[in-house]
This record gives sequence, C-alpha cells and structure tokens, in this order.
Amino acid sequence: MTVVLTVNPGSHSLKLHLIDTETEEVLASQTGDAVPDAKSAASVADELIGDTTVSAVGHRLVHGGPRLRSPTVVDDDARKQAQAAADLAPQHVPVTLEILNGMRDRLPNVPHVLCPDTAFHSDLPEIATTYPIPASWRERFGIRRYGFHGLSYAWATSRAASLLNRPASSVSLLLAHLGGGCSVCAVRDGSSVDTSMGFTPLEGVPMSTRSGSVDPGMLLWLLERMPLDEVRDELYHRSGLLGMSSSSGDTRDLVRASAQGDTNAQLALDVFTRRVSQALAAMAVSLPRVDALVFTGEIGWDQPEVRQAICQSLGRLGVPASLPSGNPTTDSVLSSRFAPVPVLAVQPREELQIARETAMATRGRVNTSREG
Repeated sequence: MTVVLTVNPGSHSLKLHLIDTETEEVLASQTGDAVPDAKSAASVADELIGDTTVSAVGHRLVHGGPRLRSPTVVDDDARKQAQAAADLAPQHVPVTLEILNGMRDRLPNVPHVLCPDTAFHSDLPEIATTYPIPASWRERFGIRRYGFHGLSYAWATSRAASLLNRPASSVSLLLAHLGGGCSVCAVRDGSSVDTSMGFTPLEGVPMSTRSGSVDPGMLLWLLERMPLDEVRDELYHRSGLLGMSSSSGDTRDLVRASAQGDTNAQLALDVFTRRVSQALAAMAVSLPRVDALVFTGEIGWDQPEVRQAICQSLGRLGVPASLPSGNPTTDSVLSSRFAPVPVLAVQPREELQIARETAMATRGRVNTSREG
C-alpha cells in the first residue's frame, strides 16, 4: 500500500487527508477552520499521521505561474518558481509555501509534490490565454490568462466521463466549480480549452467574498479615491455574495434569508446565478457540442436552488430547465435520460486528484518514512 498525505490549504481553512493511492480510499482526514500556518499544519499532520507510513506528500498550489505547468517534485528551483507566483494569488500561495516548508521539516525523507491548480489549463489555446492589452505589457510582465480550480476540474472531468460511459478523451463538457471561489470551464476531448478565471483568482464570475470581473474603469476611478490596499481587501474579502447581500457569502444563508423576504439576499442569488449562466453560455462557443453540464464545488454539489436557477437560463443550449429537488448522495446524472444535455453533479474531491498527481509525479522515486 502506498499512502500519500495531501495538504490543501485555503485562505481560511486547512484540509489534510491520508489516501491509499492503490484503492483511492481515504484512510483518515482532518480539517482545520482557523487561518492555516506551518505550526497548525504540523500539529494537524502529527495527529493525523500517527504510526502510518507516508510515501509522499502532495500540496495543492493555487497558482503555478508560468513555469510550474504540471505536478512537480519540490526542489530549490520549484520552490523558487512557486514563490515567484505568490503575488498573483496572495491569499493562497504564501500560506501554501509556509506550510510546505514546515512539512518538509516534518517529513524530510519523502518527496513533496506541488500540484498546481493552473496545470489543468496549461495547454489552453492562445485565443483563450491572450488579454486585449498592449503586447509590451504581455511581454514585459508575462501577463496571460492561466485558469484555476484545475484539480477540481480534472477530477470532475474523469468522473463525468465515467457517468456518461465515455472515455475522458472524447467528452466535451461545460463545468461549473462553485464554492468559496467560483469559475466555469469548457473541456473539449478531455482538455481545458477555456475558463472564466485568468491572470489571478479574482477574475470571472462572482464568488463568496470575491467580486469576480468588474469594470476596470471603475477600479481606476476608485484608485483615485481609495488606497490600493483598501481596494484590494474589499475586492477579495467584502465583495461577491457578501457584498451584494450585506449579510453573508454563504448561499445556504442566502437561500434561507430570501425565503423569509430578504430582498438583498435574493438579489445576490439572482446576480450570482445569472453571471454563472452567462459564463457557461460563453464557454459553449469553444465546444463543438455539449455532452453534459457538470456542477461541482461545495455549492455546485449541495445547493439545488443554485443549480436550478442556473439551468433555467440555459435552455437554448439544450439544458433542461427543471431538475429534481434535493441533493444526490453520490456522483449522479440529475436530469432525465432524455435531456438533450444531461446535467451532472460531481462531489468535489480535490484530495483524490492531488493523491493521483502526487503518485504519478513520484513514480519510481518514492521512499517511505514516519520520521519528523
């Protein structure tokens, strides 16, 4: 049995899993709600690992930058390249690298692998990566669209193909990863060909507390009137669903509040679902056909009201306007088998994708260790 420890730090959470890569069984897991750091991660890891022999450690890296384009065994150069991308995802990359350093001290005799969320989109066509800005900016600063949530999309693509009884390399899918961060993606023949997030995880559809795309002229106007740090903080932490509702960034709260007559909560949900529908419709132009619409992420998996509202606006694509109420208990086709475009829900399992990629990256070079 080969056991991989997966480390998935968010801006306000930390998820660790021990996974048997031969069976993809989760042997143990631990979640922390506090803002993660190296010390808390080491404490959680000590409790989780115990006497288990760990063969490798996989770390989710939100932004791989221009050089880390695939799962990469950590060495000094990989660490340097990840650090270079830190200012492109400032809420995520620095804490990942801090935890990586602590884990390498805790488990120095096993390979550590950085699994970039951007890797799934590394072969995006030039038409999808190019911003309409001066060429001098693109060349000087390396500005391009990267795409994110790649670990989630890779897992959801393989699971959707299985549900459709098709090889992953043959499917054309529209996918929506909806959670604390949100994006949509077009997958053609199993590969990403377009996605809504770009240079940073701030672009695209509205999110729990992040704005998504807004008028750049408005930002220039605000920057003449507000400090840069304040604008950045508001866009990342007090916008999106929270900013529109003024009460919560959690769709569960907003659905309950809307049912009780909270018009701001309903407006937030309406704007959110409309923008996601529009983004999915835009993604469809990159596909020769749509074999299925796939929902994943915490909201996509367990918020039927959001799924329903998004689908109601996509009838022109063949997406059924009505879905069953309630949530599935396993990855499922939600729509009727007669629907022109099936609607699927896939449970987000980033930890299993990290374990897969870590096993692939370390194949032939794995040692085992319990030592810290």
